[in-house]
Amino acid sequence: MQVLHVASEVFPFSRSGGLGDVLGALPAVQARLGADVTVVSPWYASLSGTPQEVWRGEVPGAGLVWAGEVREEGVRFLFVGLPAFERPGLYHPDDVERFCAFGRAVLPVLEALEITPDVLHGHDWQAGLVVAYAHLAGWRAAFTIHNLQYQGRWNLAEAREWTGLPDWTFGPEGVEFYGDLNLMKAGLVFAEQITTVSPTYAREITTPQYGEGLEGLLVRLTLEGRLSGILNGLDQERWDPRTDPDIRPYADAAGKAANAAVLRAEFGLDDAPILGVVSRLADQKGMDLLIMALPELVERWNVVVLGGGDPLLAAALIGWAFHPRVAFASGLNEPLAHRVYAGADAFAMPSRFEPCGLSQMIAMRYGTLPVVRETGGLVDTVPPNVGFRFADAAPGALAAACRQARAVFGDQVEWQARMARGMELNFSWEGPARQYLALYRSL
Repeated sequence: MQVLHVASEVFPFSRSGGLGDVLGALPAVQARLGADVTVVSPWYASLSGTPQEVWRGEVPGAGLVWAGEVREEGVRFLFVGLPAFERPGLYHPDDVERFCAFGRAVLPVLEALEITPDVLHGHDWQAGLVVAYAHLAGWRAAFTIHNLQYQGRWNLAEAREWTGLPDWTFGPEGVEFYGDLNLMKAGLVFAEQITTVSPTYAREITTPQYGEGLEGLLVRLTLEGRLSGILNGLDQERWDPRTDPDIRPYADAAGKAANAAVLRAEFGLDDAPILGVVSRLADQKGMDLLIMALPELVERWNVVVLGGGDPLLAAALIGWAFHPRVAFASGLNEPLAHRVYAGADAFAMPSRFEPCGLSQMIAMRYGTLPVVRETGGLVDTVPPNVGFRFADAAPGALAAACRQARAVFGDQVEWQARMARGMELNFSWEGPARQYLALYRSL
């Protein structure tokens, strides 16, 4: 089976979050299971190296386009270079226009290279226009919602000409959404099967609370049997405390204690247990709830936060970092993230919504017990006999769950039993990869 993934980022070439992680792991497992897999993604100017150029030409609406190829782990990575992407960084305020240019370029590049997949699999709104073009070309297409909050919207009167789509697609049954172009909706409307990255999130987005205005369409897709949830996996080779080069490798509680000592020394923390956080600083992630709960949390915990994003949340954490039990490191720092997962005792994820989440899986694999809100993939991955769950998106609810965790920490027999259960959980990508292949076969 020839499978073609389309996404805005793919680890290790480009990554801003979980989407890049998924595209860095899922295709390789599908290739090991026998599929012929290609991943198409933009070539950003900030990426290092130069892929082997395999095509160059003019594409209407995209300009002078080139395509380059890299092969790793049995997967062909096909990068598309466009004038709109010749600037530093991955994402910018004019991304709807940029990804319209990308969307118009993908099929001409594939046709020039004589690549005709059995199934095209688009990921998130940046691939929505590609899914629409695939449908118009008669190709089979699947589409995955990684985060419904980000939809790729722009005033339709201005954006209409960016898409190159025929006039009939611009109505309410097509890509129009309250007077805007909506590229997420393009993926939903024109794909034959739609998935989200956890079963609970698939149910949640059919409600007004989580549907981001698209719940009516998503209810219809569910009733038609076109919407389902497939839980993300975890790259268990990259995230393995027994072999991780960024930490002191370990397989049990004694080895973990050595990493706690390293983290404690790095940030000058006292002997209280450590509550870790590795997250985007965003309301979605409940970081404001964490900040509001800090006055109570620091009575029982050291709190170590690594993340970047909202400057107001970052400023609040910088202010708190003067407290002897609070440490804040700004931005993306992969080695430090590994040290936090390995050195923390517990891990906080007070998300308002969480399509899947990888941090809680990593934490449990590293013997770090998650404290999570009951939403999305956190419900599907954190067993009550391992982590600590709370229902309300409120600082008091987070603080209460952390009190419970601190009480259990006082019983090290129970705590280590929870650690052992968490470290034994299997979040391998093989199961989800087989589910996706079965979905493709149904198309």
